[in-house]
Amino acid sequence: MRFIFKTGYEQDLRLAKHGGHLFWYGALALFMLAAPWLLEEYLLAQLTLVLIYSVVGLGLMLLAGFTGLFSIGHAAFLGVGAYTQAVVVGAGVPFPLALLAAAALSAVVGVVVGLPALRVKGIYLGIATLAFGFIVEEGFARWESVTGGNAGMHVKPPAIGAWKLDTAVEFYFLCLVVTVVATLAILNLLRSPTGRAFVAIRDSEISAQSMGIHLAAYKTLSFAISAALAGLGGALYAHMIKFLSPDQFNIIQSIDLLLMVVIGGLGSVHGAFLGAIFLIVLPQAISAVKDVLPAFIGQAPGLKAVVYGAVLIGFVLFEPMGLYGRWLKIRTYFSIFPFYRRGMFKRQKAFQKSDRLR
Repeated sequence: MRFIFKTGYEQDLRLAKHGGHLFWYGALALFMLAAPWLLEEYLLAQLTLVLIYSVVGLGLMLLAGFTGLFSIGHAAFLGVGAYTQAVVVGAGVPFPLALLAAAALSAVVGVVVGLPALRVKGIYLGIATLAFGFIVEEGFARWESVTGGNAGMHVKPPAIGAWKLDTAVEFYFLCLVVTVVATLAILNLLRSPTGRAFVAIRDSEISAQSMGIHLAAYKTLSFAISAALAGLGGALYAHMIKFLSPDQFNIIQSIDLLLMVVIGGLGSVHGAFLGAIFLIVLPQAISAVKDVLPAFIGQAPGLKAVVYGAVLIGFVLFEPMGLYGRWLKIRTYFSIFPFYRRGMFKRQKAFQKSDRLR
C-alpha cells in the first residue's frame, strides 16, 4: 500500500499525487499520441468514438455521479449540439466558433430543462427528462427547413481557416485535444467550491441547504455544464458520422449514455472513460460471437438489448461501483494482501433523521 507524506499545500493541488500517477498517465499519453501509427484505420475510428463518448460521459457523470440528478433524455443534448454544429458549419462559420456555439446552445437548453425539473427528483426527474428527449427528437423530425427532417442532413468536414481536417488522423487528434481539455476542466471544477457543492447536494440536499448552498442555482448550473459537454460531444459526433437524422438521438441512445456512466462507475471521472470503452467494445464483442452461438440465439433481433439488460442487472446486483470500483478492489487486494476483507468497500448509508422521515 502506498502512503503519501504531505509537507505542503501545493501537494493537494497536484492532479498527479505521486510518481505512479505520472508514470501511468504519461504512458497513456504516449500511447494516445502514437495510436494513429500503432492501430489500423478501423481501430483508430473506434478509439475516436471512445473519445467522443467520453466527453459526453463526463457531462453525464457530473450530473448523475456528482450531483445526483439522473437524466434519461441526454441524447437530446447530444442532438442539439450535433445539429447546431452541422447548421453553423454549413453556414460558413469557422469550426472553433461553431464548436462553441454548439456547446453554448446546448447549455441554454440544459438551463431550460433544469429550471422546471428543480421541483422533482428521483424517478420523476427521469420521467421529465425522458419527455424532453421525445419532444426534441420530434422537433428534429418536424423542423425540416433547418434539420432536413427525417431525410437527414449532411455535415461538412471541420476546417480551421484554410486547413481542412478531413482525414481520420487529423480528426482523431482534434477529438483527443477536446477530450483532454474537457477532462482537465472537469477535474478542476470538482476540486473547486462549485464541485464540492455538487457533491454535497448529491449526498444530502437538506445538509447542503443548511450550509448555505443554493440548491436551485447549483442544480441548474450542473444541468447547464452537463448539457454543454454533451453538445460538445455531439458536435464532434456530427463530424464523425457525417450524416444526421432524428432517429440517431432517440431513447435508446439516452439509455446507452446512462448505461455508460452506471457501468463505468458513478462518482468517478475514470468511470466515464471506462464506460465509453465498454459502450464501444460491447457491440463489437456481440458481433464477434454471433457466428459461434446457435442460430436461434445469434440471429435473434433483440440479442443486443438482452445482453445490455443482463450486463446492467449484473452490475447493479454484484458490482454497483462499476468497472472502476472493481479495479479499485483488485488494486487494493494486491496492495494489502493478505489483509484484504470482502466488506472493506461496503457502502455505508448514513442519513440524517430529517432525510429518513421524508
